[in-house]
Amino acid sequence: MKQDVTVELAGGRQIKFETGRLAKQASGAALVSSGDNVVLSTAVASPEPKEGIDFFPLTVEYREFTYAGGRIPGGFIKREGRPSEKEILTSRQIDRPIRPLFPEAFRNETQVVAFVYSADKENDPDVLGINGASCALALSDIPFHGPVGAVRIGLVDDQFIVNPTYTERAKSKLNIMVVGTKDGIVMIESGANEVAEERVVDAIEFAHTEIKKICVAIEDLVARAGKQKRLVTAVEIDKEYLAALTAKIGARLKDALDTKKHPKFESYAKVKELKDELKAEIAPEDTAALKKLGKYYEILRENIFREQVLNERIRPDHRAFDEIRPISIEVGVLPRVHGSAVFTRGETQALVSATLGTTDDAQRLESYEGEVKRRFMLHYNFPPFSVGEVGRMSGVGRREIGHGALASRAIEAVLPDETQSPYTLRVVSDILESNGSSSMATVCGASLSLMQAGIELKGSVAGVAMGLVKEGDKYAVLTDIAGAEDHYGDMDFKVAGTRNGITALQMDIKIMGITPQIMREALEQARKGRLFLLDKMDAVIAGASKEKSQFAPRIHTLQIPTDKIRDLIGPGGKVIRGIIDATGVKIDVDDTGRVNVASSDADGLARALQMIGDITAVPEVGKTYLGKVVRIAEFGAFVEIFPGTDGLLHVSEIAEHRVKEVKDELREGDQILVKVLAIEGNRIKLSRKAVLREQRAKLGLPEVGAAAPNGNGAEAAPQTRGGHAADAEEVDGEDEEDFDEEGDEAEDEPNFNRAEAPVPAGGQGQGQGRPGGQGNRRGGRRRRGRKGPGAPQGGGNR
Repeated sequence: MKQDVTVELAGGRQIKFETGRLAKQASGAALVSSGDNVVLSTAVASPEPKEGIDFFPLTVEYREFTYAGGRIPGGFIKREGRPSEKEILTSRQIDRPIRPLFPEAFRNETQVVAFVYSADKENDPDVLGINGASCALALSDIPFHGPVGAVRIGLVDDQFIVNPTYTERAKSKLNIMVVGTKDGIVMIESGANEVAEERVVDAIEFAHTEIKKICVAIEDLVARAGKQKRLVTAVEIDKEYLAALTAKIGARLKDALDTKKHPKFESYAKVKELKDELKAEIAPEDTAALKKLGKYYEILRENIFREQVLNERIRPDHRAFDEIRPISIEVGVLPRVHGSAVFTRGETQALVSATLGTTDDAQRLESYEGEVKRRFMLHYNFPPFSVGEVGRMSGVGRREIGHGALASRAIEAVLPDETQSPYTLRVVSDILESNGSSSMATVCGASLSLMQAGIELKGSVAGVAMGLVKEGDKYAVLTDIAGAEDHYGDMDFKVAGTRNGITALQMDIKIMGITPQIMREALEQARKGRLFLLDKMDAVIAGASKEKSQFAPRIHTLQIPTDKIRDLIGPGGKVIRGIIDATGVKIDVDDTGRVNVASSDADGLARALQMIGDITAVPEVGKTYLGKVVRIAEFGAFVEIFPGTDGLLHVSEIAEHRVKEVKDELREGDQILVKVLAIEGNRIKLSRKAVLREQRAKLGLPEVGAAAPNGNGAEAAPQTRGGHAADAEEVDGEDEEDFDEEGDEAEDEPNFNRAEAPVPAGGQGQGQGRPGGQGNRRGGRRRRGRKGPGAPQGGGNR
């Protein structure tokens, strides 16, 4: 029978849980909805325990179907394939909080599945997947010490928001997923923009208040529709056997586990040697006795560790609780890569490389909102040799994806935005040695390699892993945990950030009872450890390298007018392809006119920028350009100052003296300096005369036509050209009408640059060397605005 319950969270957002209508053959099923997001979560466990295993066989699968957002998958294969990175990360977020809540003795194969069946473009359905999995397990007959509730907390305008929308998350300084029971927190996953530790604790406490509401709602639904839980036989401890084993080898095992006295592999060898001695005393066919020995030997190791930490207050390697292992840092270790660093902390070592690419290299991802691009990628690799083992290398595992995502969140907060650095960035961390906290070594190495590659980060980022050992009221917070402290401890708390605050955080807790005070203490201890690491890192490289690798692309960004985009691209992309083919560069143009030009060849980059500048340049009034005469007309010349951009050089602006014929001064193909006088619409008025005047003034020469003393001390007469006074009836072209560029060579165009000779009384023109009425045919045309009703009609002045 259908049952449902609705819980209202702070800010008015609601989550509805429903069961009894869908997937009724599963051990437990819950349909969870919030707004238009709908997720079906199911839980199924096999009826019998799986034989021959000493671990809990739990698998979790989270899937986002594209049809849920009203989209069809891209590419040739029109169905969902392997899980995306987002789906894998969400599967881990479901797995990590529920796994510690199953009984220790439960060995039945269990699978939790969450399918997103409807998704809007405002809210992330992943939080519903976690809540749905918790509800399905609580409703089922599977033994589970839940339920848990999950909320995402944002920080916008210094106010906490529960389950913020995508828009709100874009503005939020904090993005923290918190999962917990009514009694405490069990998992935290967070990215932040340098948020202070105290504010993070406030967000966790705020989240727990909302989590309690969700847990109460699930319990209400379970009371009405839940199944009877299966019985699981509790694990019994043979205290006498354990006491005898402790008395026999306890001291020797404690010495073998001392990693200050014995390095990691020597310690491992001694521990194995001691176990082999005990196994030799048991008959090979007595498998039960051998299995019991293995179980209690492991219990004894854990007891020794916890006893030393809580009562003797010493760690396996005898470090202080807040002490970080020895640090070694190298940068620029790989000659051909764009940036590289080796970060070593104790017996954990990461080789991290940074590669700079162009916008073409950005990763394209499909989401419910459509295709998105990722310009920063961080990939984490964990080969088996890093722990001295042999193993298959068949692909990237979920752990590697999870560690890479954590490190990526830590670095993303300090990356320059696209306007400051147009590069697409890829960082790869190869773990070469591992004894705890390799993901935090990746964070440190990523920061170092990016700076060595010349990327201006907002600040260096370091990360440290914190641990906790707690029994009753006794507890110890450990900085920079190593392998045994992670394995036998009660908390794995990874914190990364800058000097100003936290950028990423991940916490998994195996026990309840983690108080806010313990959380604050762990964060403060992590802050001190982070500052210690940053001091070590800054001593090697404190900022971005001034010069990028010679093998890295140089990207130059320029802004062009939007109406010039089509000119740059050209018909069918012809122009931009021509530039790329000629120079070997990469060019990216967006709709705002932002152009990124990339090349590792400095000469090719310079030539491409020049070509783009020529195509997209915009003339400026008062600026001088080197132009080319492309056409001669009676009234002036058309000069190309940019490819495809011509201006009119009027005959009156060709020279400082009066020009009778344009062809006397200029020829097509001539290159001349011209100055832009005015821009009227798409018409550009040019002047060569203004350039000549400026050049003469710089040289201190007298003005053309100015009186100069003659040999007798008297002033010389004004110079004449063609028998006329040089300053006779000079016409200012700016007072005349504009010319139509299409009809500038028509026979009836006026000549504004020729001063006319005085007309004799007989009405016949007496021009220099020309018979009246013949040689002055062009010069005798009427001029616009000069002829009135009573003007003479003599043939010489027609």
